Amino acid sequence: MSDWTKNLPETAAAYLEGRKLDEVECIISDLPGIARGKAVPASKFAKQDQFFLPDSIFYQTITGDWGEAAGDEGFIEKDMILKPDMTTATAAPWTGDWTLQVIHDAYDRKDQPVMFSPRNVLKHVVQQYRDRGLEPVVAPEMEFFLVARNIDPAIAIKPMMGRSGRPAAARQAYSMTAVDEFGPVIDDIYDFAEAQGFEIDGITQEGGAGQLEINLQHGDPVKLADEVFFFKRLIREAALRHDCFATFMAKPIEQEPGSAMHIHHSILDIETGQNIFSGPQGGETDAFFHYIAGLQNHLPSAIAVLAPYVNSYRRYVKDHAAPINLEWARDNRTTGIRIPLSDPNARRVENRLAGMDCNPYLGIAASLACGLLGLIEEERPDKQFKGDAYDGEEDIPRTLGEALNVFEEATDLHEILHPEFARVYAIVKRAEYEEFLQVISPWEREHLLLNV
Repeated sequence: MSDWTKNLPETAAAYLEGRKLDEVECIISDLPGIARGKAVPASKFAKQDQFFLPDSIFYQTITGDWGEAAGDEGFIEKDMILKPDMTTATAAPWTGDWTLQVIHDAYDRKDQPVMFSPRNVLKHVVQQYRDRGLEPVVAPEMEFFLVARNIDPAIAIKPMMGRSGRPAAARQAYSMTAVDEFGPVIDDIYDFAEAQGFEIDGITQEGGAGQLEINLQHGDPVKLADEVFFFKRLIREAALRHDCFATFMAKPIEQEPGSAMHIHHSILDIETGQNIFSGPQGGETDAFFHYIAGLQNHLPSAIAVLAPYVNSYRRYVKDHAAPINLEWARDNRTTGIRIPLSDPNARRVENRLAGMDCNPYLGIAASLACGLLGLIEEERPDKQFKGDAYDGEEDIPRTLGEALNVFEEATDLHEILHPEFARVYAIVKRAEYEEFLQVISPWEREHLLLNV
């Protein structure tokens, strides 16, 4: 083995023990969260400490078109310098040879972080907490559907066939029998996760047909975002082994619940290691209420990041397991902001607005940014909501266009995320929205063609 392999993370080293490494996938997340990069022979990776990709990968829409976000230099596709973070080195256990994946960070020619790279955005937000003596801790929950193969976009998505030979059933939340239907896929998910060194806190059946949830252990925001980024890929690969698709669309199937990426937040005082949401006697602190207020006041501006596609807004439907407002309450899953049951040391605030279709780096960054603004502004939240929050008023944007309007005006949020990111993101998402508006839907053809 060459020298660089001696300093691999423990699980990556264990994966390669007694084997010859063939290839290294050098990857970075683009704005949608797609892994971009290069696959290189292991011998070549051993000789390089960086590689290059054009900055235009961050100007692409989900369709592959481009937003005019290149700035004053124009669209010249200048190279970024991508440097490996070897702490992220992990197996790609579904490949036919022995392959590692390594996440890279993007820098410009002056060795400064490229601030519209999603991982750099999250690092920037986390550093602002640390500059204030605080350490943010998050725990994401990942919801997704296992569906039948769908190769024709004109055909509606259908649940996958389970072991029984019957389509996955809906409204079977927490059913172990339903989980058993997907046993072979779940077994591969566990095996891939173990090979990559990821600790799954649990897998449960959710309310949708073929909908599952994976919970991850709480920890460092960047590390957890890396894991979600990796997990999306490994879950897709596990599904393909069993003749089905895994989808992270916010709302893939009509009349079924959508898929969220709930984000739990707690904040530690770096000096004492104590959770700032709990006082010496275990009571709720001013910081706890300020954080909730920050989410209430600023999440509307961040919805365009947490719900990044036109499909995302189909999830916010009354009585379909997704919030329709920013009420907060203790142990109440109908509110947008939930305080789970916990002991004082684990007191946390759960943001239930983020969709599973969001980029994990950007979704976590935006959520943390809203909470940080709350700590800075020191305002109080609205009164705790009592009862079913679906009986309350809707107060979040309902379309991507509306959400982008609010995001583009949110200069206080831009300062936390970074103004350059906000500029590029708004341009790219606006271009993507314009692309969508050019598409005529089946609903329009059915109801308007001969009737208006």
